Amino acid sequence: MDDSSLKALLEHLPVFWWEVEEPWQVLERGGGAFADTGTAQRFLDRMHKELPAPGSPLEDGRHQARFDGRIFDVSWTLDENVAHSRTRGLAVEVDAHPEAPRRYAAFADLVDLAPAAAFIRDRHGRYLWANHAYAHLYGTTVEKLVGKYIEDFDAPAEADQFRALDQEILTRGTPVRHTLGYRRPDGSAGQAVGHRFPVRENAQTCVAGIYVDITDHLRTMVQRQEAEESLQALRDHSGLPCALLSADGRVIEASAAAAELFHLGLPDLVGRRAHTLLAPAPARDLDRLHHRWNGLIARRTRRVETSAVLVDTQGQHRRAQLHLTTVGHSAARARHVWAVVTHQSLAHEAHPSLTAAQIRILSLLAEGSSNSDIATSMKLSRQTVDYHLSRLRQHLDAATRPALVARAYVLGILAPRAWPPRSATAAHPLSAV
Repeated sequence: MDDSSLKALLEHLPVFWWEVEEPWQVLERGGGAFADTGTAQRFLDRMHKELPAPGSPLEDGRHQARFDGRIFDVSWTLDENVAHSRTRGLAVEVDAHPEAPRRYAAFADLVDLAPAAAFIRDRHGRYLWANHAYAHLYGTTVEKLVGKYIEDFDAPAEADQFRALDQEILTRGTPVRHTLGYRRPDGSAGQAVGHRFPVRENAQTCVAGIYVDITDHLRTMVQRQEAEESLQALRDHSGLPCALLSADGRVIEASAAAAELFHLGLPDLVGRRAHTLLAPAPARDLDRLHHRWNGLIARRTRRVETSAVLVDTQGQHRRAQLHLTTVGHSAARARHVWAVVTHQSLAHEAHPSLTAAQIRILSLLAEGSSNSDIATSMKLSRQTVDYHLSRLRQHLDAATRPALVARAYVLGILAPRAWPPRSATAAHPLSAV
């Protein structure tokens, strides 16, 4: 390495050094321990009083000095190349005492390995320090970033903007909240949000910044918003009555079709307990419904298809096919359940509950069986079958066999889209009841 290369290297050392001769004339000096030559000269004058004169008998040594509120270790080395009969050359080096704060230590130690991106730049736009997260924003390393300028990594327009912001901070002396746009290594646009603020380092005011990358967060928020808009459009415009229920069965939100189903305004439906929307039913039916609901909340199953009789504010009943689906999988217990009505019967006045035998007779009628066939299939007498048919005509207000079948379907007694015909409350497609 030639003398010019050595001097160029020494000029960037984080310590201040000089070579002197008697009487303390500076031959060479360099390094970055002091912000300006005036401060360095004041330190030289101080050392002139405290260090041995170069012409005195002397060995290599060290001295501790306090200057401008900082503690320095000062070391000197006898340089035989410049020694002669009257003078001795000294190569003198100063550095902060180990007990004194290192350059940027208070800031750097805190965030060097933090996920937040942080940097320090001087007033000329040169990076003095950066952590790994900040270098990662630009797809580079700290070693390749420090010492470079803003323009080396940002487009000209963005670099001008950042320089202007730095100057504003240096002028005002107060922090500024800022959103940083940048280009990711893969070419996609990135965004980070944080603060820039002035810091005092080595007798000069610099600009520091700390940012959190919010690119993925923003992308997730956009995706969530799009999903919510899609769900809202599906809820409001599909025409399906649906509601979001809490784990304790309270309506959190609902579609307009659901409010219309119960002859309620939407604000009146939200907040209502779901069990108040069910018609009175045999204890056996309610127990089965509660058992399946508890299975959903406990996550023993994620989806349930069942039926229930709903009652509106006018006292009208209708049987509905319900699809219940839990939302999310992060918690041990489901917190929300979507309930969707896919089919519903004609609204009607409450009628006495039909027996299992009467529902079986209706299913056989829908299949096209005669009274004799029904009696044979159910092992009943003709008189018993006729009695049941008479009672069914009264309950369902239907005078003929075809009318009985039609009413059984529109009232939700028989399941739609099922063959052979079966009860709408059957647990299995081939179940008789």
